[in-house]
Amino acid sequence: MEHRQLGRSGLRVSRLALGTMTWGLDTDADGAAEQLTTFHDAGGTLIDTADVYQDGQAEQILGDLLTHHVPRDEIVLATTAAARRKPGPFGGGASRGSLLAALDDSLRRLQTDHIDLWQLHAWDPAVPLEETLAALDTATTTGRVRYAGIANYAGWQLATAATHQRAHPTRTPLISTQHEYSLLDRSAEREVIPATTHHGLGLLAWAPLGRGVLTGKYRNSTPADSRGAGPLASYVEHHRTERAARIVHAVLTAAEGLGTPPAHVALAWVRDRPGVTAPVLGTRTTAQLKTALDSDDLTLPPAIRAALDDISAPDQPTTQP
Repeated sequence: MEHRQLGRSGLRVSRLALGTMTWGLDTDADGAAEQLTTFHDAGGTLIDTADVYQDGQAEQILGDLLTHHVPRDEIVLATTAAARRKPGPFGGGASRGSLLAALDDSLRRLQTDHIDLWQLHAWDPAVPLEETLAALDTATTTGRVRYAGIANYAGWQLATAATHQRAHPTRTPLISTQHEYSLLDRSAEREVIPATTHHGLGLLAWAPLGRGVLTGKYRNSTPADSRGAGPLASYVEHHRTERAARIVHAVLTAAEGLGTPPAHVALAWVRDRPGVTAPVLGTRTTAQLKTALDSDDLTLPPAIRAALDDISAPDQPTTQP
C-alpha cells in the first residue's frame, strides 16, 4: 500500500486508515483481530480509535491485539480525547485536567507508553483554547504523545488552533485533522480543506463511503444485517436523501462501467482528492475491509472523476485549495 506524509510532518502513514468505531459494538474481539491482521498484511499502518468508542472498549480491544497479533512498532496508533463524558471533575471536555486524565486512561487501555497521533475530538467552547492546546504540549514533552491533531473543527477553529501552535517554537504543531468527507458530504471543501492546505495539515476523511450509503446496499431497502438496521441506524439515515440517491446511482453506473464494486469508486474518489491523506475505513466485517482495501489498486479515469464531481457538487459554492 502506498504511504503518504501526514501534513507537513515527518510521519508517514498508509493512504488508507483502519477505523475502530464498530469494535465492541458490531465487531467483536475475534472480528477485530481478523480486521487488524488483514489490514496489516495489506501494508496498512494507520489505526484510528477513540476513547468514546463503546466507552473505551474499542481501545481495550485494540490494546489487547497489539500485544499478540501485530507488532506495536509497525502501527501508527491514533486516538482521540475531549468528547468522553463521565462523572467527576475530570470527567470530560477539553480542559487540561480532563484531557491529560483521558490520555492516561487511553494509554492504560491501549497497553502502550505512547500515542503516535493524539487528536482533540471536538471543539469545547467552555474551555479557553490556550488551555486545551497546552495539554497537547504537555503530552508531547512528557513523551506520552508523538504528534498532535484535531477532529471535527470548523475551518476558523482549525485555523485559530494551528496558528496558535505555530506561533511559538516550543509548542506542538498540529499535523492533521479529521472531518467527514465523501461524495455525499463535501462540506469540508468550503473552509476546512482550504484551511488544512494553508496550515499544512493532512486530512483524514471519516465516513468516506457516506456512512455506508455509497455502497448501494441501502438503495431499495435496509438489509437486516446492516448498520442501518442496528444501533447506528440514525447515523446511516443522515445520508438517505433524494440527492444521495442520485449520487449513489452515478457511483453504481461508474462501478458497472469499470467492472469494480461501488465502494472502490467512492473510496478512490476521496483518497485522491486534494488535501486528503487517507480515508478512514469504518468496516464492520473482514469481508467489507477486504473489499475496501482492494480499492487501493483503482485510479479513476478523468472522465468518471469529472462526472462524479459534477453530480455531487455542493449546493453552495466551495473553495478549492
